[in-house]
Amino acid sequence: MTGWLIPDWPAPARIGCAVTLRSGGVSTGPYASWNLATHVGDDPEHVAENRRRLRQYLALPAEPAWLNQVHGDHIVEIAPGRRGTPTADASFSRRPGVVCAVLTADCLPVLLTDGRTVAAVHAGWRGLAAGLLDRALTQIPWHRLPLAWLGPAIGPDAFEVGDEVRTAFLTRDPTLARAFRPHRGRWLADLYHIARRILQTGGVAEIFGGDFCTYTDSARFFSHRRDGVCGRQATLIWRRA
Repeated sequence: MTGWLIPDWPAPARIGCAVTLRSGGVSTGPYASWNLATHVGDDPEHVAENRRRLRQYLALPAEPAWLNQVHGDHIVEIAPGRRGTPTADASFSRRPGVVCAVLTADCLPVLLTDGRTVAAVHAGWRGLAAGLLDRALTQIPWHRLPLAWLGPAIGPDAFEVGDEVRTAFLTRDPTLARAFRPHRGRWLADLYHIARRILQTGGVAEIFGGDFCTYTDSARFFSHRRDGVCGRQATLIWRRA
């Protein structure tokens, strides 16, 4: 098993993209083995080596533009050579050679491209409810409506939530009631259904992916809901020169 997945979607050949899996790195314990996050308690030297391997294995044109993700709705444009770690939950670039990236371990990573501009979105339930994905469609200067790919997230048979989560979504769109099923006095939520509905409402017709479950697929994915302390996989997109 290779250490990454290549999204199955009809993006132009000049668009590079990938999702890392658990295997392929040097981290140990609950972070084994290809943790790419610096904020989860892993040995910094292990993370640095894992990130070096990421650049090498995927032949990335630059260091990924890592974000300080806070489950919010802020989007940042990444320019070539940008330094620092901006606080945001989505990034985009209109320039070749810039690698947009998000880190997840149950939240939904969404990739967007129109063939020229690329974007990576960290769409957990809080971000989705706050309108992050809607903003990615309206605030990023697309040349045309983008393609969308839904990456590995906790699946609809594993994501148990309370009434407050369901209410947050039904307040913004009552038709999202279809994304929730009663379960032991709580609800099972379908992040993929919610994201597809938001994208379709925004005019996106070509939506791919959405058939993973980080919680149940412990061989391939980290899952915070399943394991508590764990690593993070990266979902990346860039435009080749």
